[in-house]
Amino acid sequence: MALRFKVIEEVLTNPTITFTKYDTKITDIFGQNVFTLNIAREYLNEDAFKSLSGSIKQSKKIDRSVANQIANGLKAWALSKGVTHFTHWFQPLTGATAEKHDSFFTLKSDGTAIEEFDGAALIQQEPDASSFPSGGLRATFEARGYTAWDPSSPAFIMEIGHGKTLCIPTIFISYTGESLDYKAPLLKALESLNTAAVDVCNYFDKNVSKVNATLGWEQEYFLIDESLANARPDLVQCGRTVFGASPAKGQQLEDHYFGSIPERCYAFMRDFEYECYKLGIPLRTRHNEVAPAQFECAPIFEDVSIAVDHNALLMDIMERVSRRHKLKVLLHEKPFANINGSGKHNNWSLATDTGVNLLSPGKTPKTNLMFLTFFVNAIKSVHDYAELLRASIASAGNDHRLGANEAPPAIISVFVGKYLAKVLTDIENRVGDKFDEQDEAILKLDIHRSIPELMLDNTDRNRTSPFAFTGNKFEFRAVGSSANCSTPMTVLNAAMAETLRTFKTDVDSLIAKGEKKEIAIIQVLQKYIVDCKKVLFEGDGYSEDWHKEAEARGLPNIPTTPLALDAMVSDKAKKLFGSNNVYTHLELEARHEIELEKYIKKVQIEARVMGDLALNHILPSAVLYQNKLIDNINGLKGLGLKEESYKSQVEIVEKISNHVQIVYAKCTSMVDARKKANNIEDTREKAIMYCNEVKNAYFDEIRYHIDKLERLVGDEYWTLPKYRELLFLR
Repeated sequence: MALRFKVIEEVLTNPTITFTKYDTKITDIFGQNVFTLNIAREYLNEDAFKSLSGSIKQSKKIDRSVANQIANGLKAWALSKGVTHFTHWFQPLTGATAEKHDSFFTLKSDGTAIEEFDGAALIQQEPDASSFPSGGLRATFEARGYTAWDPSSPAFIMEIGHGKTLCIPTIFISYTGESLDYKAPLLKALESLNTAAVDVCNYFDKNVSKVNATLGWEQEYFLIDESLANARPDLVQCGRTVFGASPAKGQQLEDHYFGSIPERCYAFMRDFEYECYKLGIPLRTRHNEVAPAQFECAPIFEDVSIAVDHNALLMDIMERVSRRHKLKVLLHEKPFANINGSGKHNNWSLATDTGVNLLSPGKTPKTNLMFLTFFVNAIKSVHDYAELLRASIASAGNDHRLGANEAPPAIISVFVGKYLAKVLTDIENRVGDKFDEQDEAILKLDIHRSIPELMLDNTDRNRTSPFAFTGNKFEFRAVGSSANCSTPMTVLNAAMAETLRTFKTDVDSLIAKGEKKEIAIIQVLQKYIVDCKKVLFEGDGYSEDWHKEAEARGLPNIPTTPLALDAMVSDKAKKLFGSNNVYTHLELEARHEIELEKYIKKVQIEARVMGDLALNHILPSAVLYQNKLIDNINGLKGLGLKEESYKSQVEIVEKISNHVQIVYAKCTSMVDARKKANNIEDTREKAIMYCNEVKNAYFDEIRYHIDKLERLVGDEYWTLPKYRELLFLR
């Protein structure tokens, strides 16, 4: 029996693994494996607690003199929970998290065994940096790199099987001080934003002393049977299917969206949520997404730095827990063709230490000058740094998704809704120094007498917009599902910091000339609205008309990663990140190189997998079935039957032969194109070559003919699980 049919039989007979750990309220387990400030108060003396608390709440540096006390408190707490090892947990530029475990166990000089963890081990470690991407910052023989404790993100205990490890969130830098991770630049961008935002807030409220960026991510993913996934070499090695004919039923009935969650998937969700709750990840939402086998989860908003860590943890937990349920989580942006891909919508806002959401309108947004200030500055940030925001979400996986169903196009635009668009127009055209009062727009829907009157938000949603205002936050929808949130959040927060800093300079200049503060603010906002209104778009971002209009407006449209990444090393990028102390020029060049290399390698792997599947799986199956038909034709001929009796068989043989010849020829040519690309030394030119001469030139065409073969070849001869099985059997 072919592997495919053995796997299908296994799937159909697998029992659902039940999950029974919810024997208490979520609030009773939430954060039980996190060293929160409440826990810290129990294990630290007053000086150590104040130092740690000040670092978390006010970004103060930890006093090294109390580091040993904090380390001892952490060790005592961890040992009480059954922990044996600790690790510096960090996020290198591989796209995954990293950790090197050390035990608390050590021997004293007299041979006595003890558990030990001191301040030096807490604050800094030295993992081997030679094998992590550095973009030329470090030579292979230069191995030294440092992880440094990030107190803004609390330590936590990771449970894997029966083992427990104390994880200390850290940044990762080279021996010479350059950032080698996603987190360090983010923390720098957040600090720059805090300084700039507080200065602007003080125009309206002198009590504001800190502004935090907040993030609520929405993680989309596919969930399929593990055995079926393992029978697809492309899913194993690429995270997506490079071939696969669409099933008769896909998502056209729209019956999966928000539907009843399948029992097996539900058990998995409850299991990974349980693990997340113990780690303090505040998951709130779970539901079926639009495509079959696609789902989504989302947490409550948190400070950006913690939200980023929690998303990286979530992706790791989901993949690990799925194996317990014999399921496979697919985080690739486009694992299946012709149905929706997956994104990770980044819902972003700003909050003051006085409890104000700076992007939350009042009852009459037109009169809410502080809201309008931050609202307009956010729009201008997107306008001024659109290319950088596009670069921040560029990847080989996202290139398959951008512009497809449920994914915004590669044109960066801002949706604000008709009401707020009118507010901006009114401000732009305003004469004098007072606004007209206008009541909040209320839309009343008479749905049914038994349903209460509904008050709709002033802002409807636009699912085709890359950057949409959704009532009290902006939703950066173009981020890919497998991405680390740090990169888009670093760019967005740095851009906002720079825009706010310029805004304050412009306002202060007018005030110095004798204008009243409020009038000066309005005049600057008027100018900004005029300057950036071309980025505002309320329509369908998927339409061809928008592509033409965007070009007429002068908005960039960069559909592929190699070209999108150019923005990272532009003069504008160097100025932005340099002035905000986020990246040095050298670090930008290195990251540009790393992302290009990552793109090349992923396309190269996909091309190799396509060739392997085509030549070693698909074509042999097609030829085998073709021979079966030929035997049938010859048998019918031997009986003396007329040609009309086997005309259909001959036609199928001819079609199969045609597709086989084309697939073989295209795969051979693709190998030649890869060899040619591999001989190019310049990384950018090589990436463009892989994009244009390998991926764009061959992927879709080879897939077209193989998907045609799938429809022609007898089902029992097809060795790879089909879409109808991958998407609907679980």
